[in-house]
Amino acid sequence: MNRVVVTGIGLVTPLGCGTGNNWKNLIGGNSGARRITKFDPENYKCQVACEVPQEIGNKDSFIAEEWIEKKELKKLDDFIKFSLAAAQEAFQDSKLNNINDPESNRAGCIIGSGMGGLPGIEETSLAFNNGKKISPFFITGRIINMASGYLSIKYNLKGPNYSTVSACASSAHAIGESFRLIQHGQTDIMMTGGSEATISPIGIEGFTSCKALSTGYNHCPEKSSRPFDESREGFVMGEGAAILILEEMNHAINRDAKIYAEVKGYGMSSDAFHYTLPEPSGNGAFRAMENALIDAKIDAANIEYINAHGTSTPSGDKVEALAIDKIFENHNHKINVSSTKSQIGHLLGAAGAVEAIYSILCLNYNKIPYNLNLDNEIPTNKINFIKEKPLELDLNNILSNSFGFGGTNVSLVLSKFNDNN
Repeated sequence: MNRVVVTGIGLVTPLGCGTGNNWKNLIGGNSGARRITKFDPENYKCQVACEVPQEIGNKDSFIAEEWIEKKELKKLDDFIKFSLAAAQEAFQDSKLNNINDPESNRAGCIIGSGMGGLPGIEETSLAFNNGKKISPFFITGRIINMASGYLSIKYNLKGPNYSTVSACASSAHAIGESFRLIQHGQTDIMMTGGSEATISPIGIEGFTSCKALSTGYNHCPEKSSRPFDESREGFVMGEGAAILILEEMNHAINRDAKIYAEVKGYGMSSDAFHYTLPEPSGNGAFRAMENALIDAKIDAANIEYINAHGTSTPSGDKVEALAIDKIFENHNHKINVSSTKSQIGHLLGAAGAVEAIYSILCLNYNKIPYNLNLDNEIPTNKINFIKEKPLELDLNNILSNSFGFGGTNVSLVLSKFNDNN
């Protein structure tokens, strides 16, 4: 089967717009959490979120007009806007030329999202109830697959074009499915990743109602996301996009592309237990990791770092730790674990892609970001949670976990590229 490499990356997250800004703020231990500014949260139990910075004059900010024509802005929900910006960075980073026919037939796009244009749906519904007409762009600017649709049109990608929707595993599935398409020779190039923007009254209140969000740190937002800490009490809503360019290895080598990493393994499973809660023993998460390692043909002992799903929920973190304990039982002391959600919150459907890119950057810089707010870690069998400062380490293989509502689990193995393997 074909080998699959990463040749371009792009990011829009609560840590800023662009890969450089993200790495600087990530490894610097900065938090993207703050009091919600998109609406007045005063009467909400949860008043904290990780918003993409959009302040004019802030060099880390996402300014939509810099990426998208003004006439298009009102047509699109933020999740599409974020994906357009991240994709432009990734495409330019890859140094691909314009993709023309017939090569365009072997280039595709899969972008994951959990909820798509939720804020626009909410706003339009309220306006419609007040007698306003519905815009002809309402549907095309809100439905989930239009992030992939817009990108396929912009970059002339005439191969597979669809979206994956699997809650918080959506973009990890998108990467995995893109990996499979190239691996099996159906495409040579895939633009993939995820985008999400659900920080709106109905989004915040909806997740609060099912007791998923942090509500106890409204007075100190930067303390609210605390994966694997005993005082965790819910996740912090995040937003943003992450886009990767995947290529068949020889295609990339023949055009002398920069290769960031290799996608080695893709594992999936289902808890088949509960619509929000993970299966208590961690068996579902365990099998996803096990399947990814088998697919990559890599022994667990050769994984140096796990970018954990680690959402900061009471049940989720405990179950993931049990699964990690189980799969790495003989060498837990060698397994370094952190959750970058401690800095950017939970980007729902975009989380897996953001964390995959962060893992790729770790491979390139040989540094691991640390868990913020890990003051009193949960009991485990000697898992080495990284805290207080980044860890410098020669990294070769990283496991990135993404688990979602409905019991869906995904693990990806990302490795340093070695053309002798």
